[in-house]
Amino acid sequence: MDYSSSLETALSIDAQGWLRGVARVPSPNADERPPDSQPSLVVVHGISLPPGEFGGPWIDRLFTNSLPADAHEYFATIDKLRVSAHALVRRDGEIRQYVPFTRRAWHAGESSWCGRQRCNDFSIGIELEGTDEIPYEPAQYEVLAQIIAALRQAYPTLRDADVVGHDEVAPGRKTDPGPVFDWDRLELELVAAGGRE
Repeated sequence: MDYSSSLETALSIDAQGWLRGVARVPSPNADERPPDSQPSLVVVHGISLPPGEFGGPWIDRLFTNSLPADAHEYFATIDKLRVSAHALVRRDGEIRQYVPFTRRAWHAGESSWCGRQRCNDFSIGIELEGTDEIPYEPAQYEVLAQIIAALRQAYPTLRDADVVGHDEVAPGRKTDPGPVFDWDRLELELVAAGGRE
């Protein structure tokens, strides 16, 4: 199913910071933002578990600290990680939300943007199911743009916020969403979704 075409109305965010009408998989890997720190950056990530494979329960399991180390040899190297993102956009455009946008998700790690350290404090992290080498799906660009448009509608501090890759806030340490991510396409989708003027 292509979830992007099933979004009949614009996405919206409730007062607690959850997208309305999407699957919620609450992650314990979140906490309160520092005082006087409002979201002013969107960080785009790419993830696949196991690497290069799509679908399945593994991303949910990673973000909820229930990834079985013995289910795949790669999982034994990451099962102790305590990480999360605010939301995930699967290959077909399905959205899963792990952390309300009002809270700090643990997605960027050691990072900086425009001289500010600890990007988790002031950013929203959105994962796209994918890899650095395999092009992302059209539905993912459309849904990502709709999420960003909803964020910009709900939070004034995000109206003119930068949208960057994980590789840009953690250069040399991270490479996602990778060279195949089409930033120009995202810009076009943002205009269509009302998230860019």
